[in-house]
Amino acid sequence: MSKHHPDLLMCRRQAGIALANTPLAIGRLCEKCDGKCPVCDSYVRPMTLVRICDECSFGTTSGKCIICSSPAISDAYYCTECTRLEKDRDGCPRIINMGASRVDAFYERKKLGIQGQQFKRG
Repeated sequence: MSKHHPDLLMCRRQAGIALANTPLAIGRLCEKCDGKCPVCDSYVRPMTLVRICDECSFGTTSGKCIICSSPAISDAYYCTECTRLEKDRDGCPRIINMGASRVDAFYERKKLGIQGQQFKRG
């Protein structure tokens, strides 16, 4: 996602360390983003499981997509190319801001009085 949208910021903290009986924090994806590499947006040859930091896997963000924050349904994987280039070791790939285009669209709809896909009545 960040390859095509330079205004999006990734968390990039070190992924959590698994102790004896604690599971790793695994990145998850929603139905829309399912099968996508979180670094390069590729849909081909998933290889390495995505690990996220402890802060991104705690609380209300734990069951959300690491790219768009929708409810998650599947595990996230890095593609083979990102694994070969060692981009899977750069840190947590969770997107932590919305991006300028989504924010602009929100305020534009608010200015025009549009809620969802309908106009306000009255």
